[in-house]
Amino acid sequence: MAARVRLAAGAATVFGFSQIACAKIPPTTDTSAARPSFTSAGAKAPSLSSADSTDPVTQVSMRKVDFYIIPNAALRIRTLRGNMRPVHGGPITFDDKNAFVIDMDYAEIGLNGTDLTTLMNNYIFAYPGAPLKNLKIRTSGSQVVQAGVMHKILDIPFEITADVSVTPEGLIKLHPVKTRILGVNGDDLMKALHLSLEKILDLSKAKGVTVNGNDLFLDPVRILPPPVIAGHATAIRVDGDQLVQTFGSIGAKPPLLPPDTSAGAYMFFKGGSLHFGKLLMLDAEMQIVDLRPSAFFDFSLDRYHEQLVAGYERTLADMGLEVYMLGLDKLGSASAGPASPSLK
Repeated sequence: MAARVRLAAGAATVFGFSQIACAKIPPTTDTSAARPSFTSAGAKAPSLSSADSTDPVTQVSMRKVDFYIIPNAALRIRTLRGNMRPVHGGPITFDDKNAFVIDMDYAEIGLNGTDLTTLMNNYIFAYPGAPLKNLKIRTSGSQVVQAGVMHKILDIPFEITADVSVTPEGLIKLHPVKTRILGVNGDDLMKALHLSLEKILDLSKAKGVTVNGNDLFLDPVRILPPPVIAGHATAIRVDGDQLVQTFGSIGAKPPLLPPDTSAGAYMFFKGGSLHFGKLLMLDAEMQIVDLRPSAFFDFSLDRYHEQLVAGYERTLADMGLEVYMLGLDKLGSASAGPASPSLK
């Protein structure tokens, strides 16, 4: 029994987020007007592989966007303000997730239990020999409950209830306050055996996760798949069924209002050069909204083309672009072929 307990007592997992994907923006399907600052990607244009120091940064703001980074897992972006930059210079290339970074000055981003569960099983611990599997995450009051199976010779069921906080370095700290192993009190068993999670749990291959004593830490810069988001985590809280992480401070940068201020949910990009599909957009100004608005705009980086085909675009008075994409949650009800402006 003691051996089984030693194996089971280390069964714990972590959760968090810091990377947020930016929208892939396809070529315009609106033939009613042309934007002078669009250039064919094959024509003589600013290099796609070398930085142009004369280009201003690309500023970005987002509001109420459920941004799906992998199937069944979204970043629930309540608000975001920051800048975008290419990894290797040149324009921001939306078609390559590894080609750009978002630097956040301020953001509030939530993950619900389904998001956290999917990320744990399909990304953070998705490697051969992972010590944790079949994980399920949920909130309970101001805490997070993690259940699953620890695999190390034997499959041992566990459940851990943890307090969450942020360290001065911007790491997410998970402090277990209650542990159940094989349905019994795991805290007493670990104390009796002089064990800790650090002694038992091998997290060397997990993405962005470390352990010190019984506390688990995650690095919010490494916890999610590309594209990378850069920012300093300053707070974290449980809000209903979501774990909400705050980056930066709300007054770090002036607001960036989109052209269409009536849109409750949107993604807005302004300045610099954007490369998407076969087009290069200079002095960019592009707002993306839901064709059929709801509380949050469901967007998928992997399915943006389907969302665009079901929508349309229009050129604004200042030659900017407003893109109407059908929310991911509504794609099943969309008719075949592009939508017309009358569907708005």
